[in-house]
Amino acid sequence: MQNKFQTPDFVHKRGPVLSPDMVPYESALTFNAGIARWNDSYVMLFRNDYGFCAKDFDDFYAGISDNTVPSTNMGLAFSRDGVKWEIMPEPAFAMKQKGISRVYDPRITIMEDGEIIICFAVEGCGTRGGIAVTRDFKSFDVKSISVPDNRNMVVFPEKINGEYVRLERPFLTNSKYHPVWLSRSPDLVYWGKSERVLGRLPYANSKLGPGAPPVKTPHGWLTLIHGVSEMEENYCAWERNWNRCYYAGVMLLDLEDPAKILALADRPLLVPEEKYELEGFRGGVIFPGGAVAESDGTLKIYYGAADTVECLAEAKIDDLVEFCFANNALAEK
Repeated sequence: MQNKFQTPDFVHKRGPVLSPDMVPYESALTFNAGIARWNDSYVMLFRNDYGFCAKDFDDFYAGISDNTVPSTNMGLAFSRDGVKWEIMPEPAFAMKQKGISRVYDPRITIMEDGEIIICFAVEGCGTRGGIAVTRDFKSFDVKSISVPDNRNMVVFPEKINGEYVRLERPFLTNSKYHPVWLSRSPDLVYWGKSERVLGRLPYANSKLGPGAPPVKTPHGWLTLIHGVSEMEENYCAWERNWNRCYYAGVMLLDLEDPAKILALADRPLLVPEEKYELEGFRGGVIFPGGAVAESDGTLKIYYGAADTVECLAEAKIDDLVEFCFANNALAEK
């Protein structure tokens, strides 16, 4: 499939870093991970879907089987370099509670005082967003679960004006556009003071939302987002008739007032181009969930590809900031 956008040259894709065959328990898809620096190493919580395979979809479309709904848990992995990962022998988090069928799409925020905040999506009584706190990735204290329908929550890595701040994407009724909002909390439990941040993307004709937790720079909060466009052709996917392209994008938010966008790139940062991005459970999908700033000015960008594997790309933070300002959709033309 031809795409009118291209990943800019300053972004270097390093390919998959986690795939289902690496997981020591049942796994069909490993993607949409949260990743952060922790205790002089890297930590990953990844979405692990299991209980089906590509053949189940062939059987489904042939009228033989209806096994197309996965079970899901969250796997845990560690790395010394952010590239080669050691997967723990058992899942870390599943949240078996009445009314909750599964949790997925984790995000990790490490606060300045060492508090570790985990955002995740919840299926049950609609789609909801959850927030938990951990100190060791062994026990998780769930602080809040939102009302329906809300997801894609990410928490900023420091309090702003004494409050926790998160980006989120509630669903609007009877609309394919679902804006990014910002909410604040004194304690991770009660959330309010909500403001709309971003309503449309120049390169997306459908939904959008937050990606990885924002990264602080002298120019503003460097914030990865995702945008979706419905394409004319279908991708190579287990799920047939899949024609939605997911891009990763980037914007800068004001340091003191993060509901204010300083610069929004008018073109994608990551475009599905490689085979591992174009073919899989849902081809054509890039979903950024982790952003790690290195001491040499590099940003490690972790993203789910084709809803099948977890991948890594790298770019200089200065180049990302320049990309936002040089292609600013908010600037006067």
